[in-house]
Amino acid sequence: MPDAASSGFPARVRTLLDDLDATSGGAAGDAAALLLDAIEAGGIVHVAGAGHSLAMVCETFYRAGGLAAVRPIWDPDVFPLDHALRSTRAERRDGVGRAVVEKAAPAPPDVAVVFSTSGRNPYPVEVARECAARGVPVVAVTSARASRGAAARADTTLADHAAIVLDTCVPPGDVLHPAGAPRTAAVSTVLAAYAWARVLADLDDLAAARGVEPPRWTSANVPGGDEVNAALLERYRHRVPELTGEG
Repeated sequence: MPDAASSGFPARVRTLLDDLDATSGGAAGDAAALLLDAIEAGGIVHVAGAGHSLAMVCETFYRAGGLAAVRPIWDPDVFPLDHALRSTRAERRDGVGRAVVEKAAPAPPDVAVVFSTSGRNPYPVEVARECAARGVPVVAVTSARASRGAAARADTTLADHAAIVLDTCVPPGDVLHPAGAPRTAAVSTVLAAYAWARVLADLDDLAAARGVEPPRWTSANVPGGDEVNAALLERYRHRVPELTGEG
């Protein structure tokens, strides 16, 4: 039977990962420094996305090896699992992103990370713009290629409002298979997850060089994990109400 490996799909994914490293390797280090500086100063990392980019918000939050000083910010209407069409409409509607930021009220020394492959819909653009207007620097995880190929539904793009841009190199339309006329196998989550993991790795190296220990979650499935996490929950529960549902 034919398989994706014989058609070159894995090689194309690896090529995109290499492209991401070449394009955004320096930016990943810059983002790591920005996040570590913010956390050392007592700040919180506010993370946003809509639709399938919410998968990346989940990846950053309450995750083994992830930063405890992360707060997910979102509007229920942009969550696709209980009403997919509503999430698409909400991402394109003016005012939703602005309201999310107003509710979360980020302020220096906080930082924001916004995930959006196209970066062209009002929701991620508004989140980034409103955070930047509050003096909160934004890290955009987006794709220049996908942005150029997407419909413009806002006057600016996510990248326009970012202090640092991680270009995931996702192709227009997201899909990568088969070669020449792709119609399946979306890669935006693979590439964005790699970009975020690289930021975490760079942050760990930088923290070690500074002699500091970032607040990191431990897997609840290893000995001692619950105890480590309980201390972090107590430390951040009032800054990140989503940890305990107290917000």
